[in-house]
Amino acid sequence: MASSRSTRASSAVDRLKQRTGNPLYSMARTGDGHFYLSEAPGSPPLCAPMELDDFVTFVKGLGPQEQPRMSKNDIAFEKQLVRKKPPA
Repeated sequence: MASSRSTRASSAVDRLKQRTGNPLYSMARTGDGHFYLSEAPGSPPLCAPMELDDFVTFVKGLGPQEQPRMSKNDIAFEKQLVRKKPPA
């Protein structure tokens, strides 16, 4: 169970590194299973130790957010959703 927990947290940190372009972000795990993030190994933590779900949510909120990909079909569907109602 511990490896799947740390894999989910480290994946969130890897995505943060890609979004921000900062490869120095570092995650650490405390003895009681909480996680925290720092800007570089050995630097002060950016947050208090958190449970896994809270930590992943915190990391997802940092840095620039990725825009979802939109295909031609997605754009056409959105245009249909905002079409004006016919006159009554």
